[in-house]
Amino acid sequence: MAATNLSAQKRTDISNSALKTNRKKGNIPGIFYYKGSEPIPVYVKDTALNPFIYTSEVYVISLQLDGAEAHNCIIKDIQFDPVSDKAIHFDLLGISENETIKLDVPLVLVGSPVGVKEGGIVQHSLHKVEVECLPHNIPAHIDIHIEHLKIGDAIHIGDIEQKNFEILDNKETIIVAVVPPTVEKTEVPGAEGAAAPAEGETAEPEVISKGKKEEEE
Repeated sequence: MAATNLSAQKRTDISNSALKTNRKKGNIPGIFYYKGSEPIPVYVKDTALNPFIYTSEVYVISLQLDGAEAHNCIIKDIQFDPVSDKAIHFDLLGISENETIKLDVPLVLVGSPVGVKEGGIVQHSLHKVEVECLPHNIPAHIDIHIEHLKIGDAIHIGDIEQKNFEILDNKETIIVAVVPPTVEKTEVPGAEGAAAPAEGETAEPEVISKGKKEEEE
């Protein structure tokens, strides 16, 4: 996977007031971690970082700090504002070409199951898996072909063909299934508690009398 460029600036002032000022300017604070080095506080423009956040792909990032030598890294964590859903902080993890890394990779469904044409419903239960691999083998995403699924069929993690990477999640976990449609029972008013006539008997109609009853002598 080719690395995508991202420019960042080192943060020299890490006070709360500086954070608020820079966020108003569209600068998102983050930390760059690299094995054997001290964490480096950084700023990245929101317009530059957003394409790496709001996506179903995994990117290897070539991070350039203050115009110096670039470092390959991945986004390890992102914090979002609970109201606006905008990114407010991120963590970048430096990677080495000769060392395996663990990261989450999105699962993308491909096709429309034959079971849907039969009235079935697609249940997509798992949207990403944790994989371990060398940086140059990181998949941008993993395609899950579902065209062949009939009603009652499912695809598990163990069904994924693993090329140059290892999936660390439970192999029995269901990714997607096609389930039968749900049929709601409709109750007939007044039907509850009504006794059915015995076999061979005919139910007699209810007689409703009108007028005044005769007085008994």
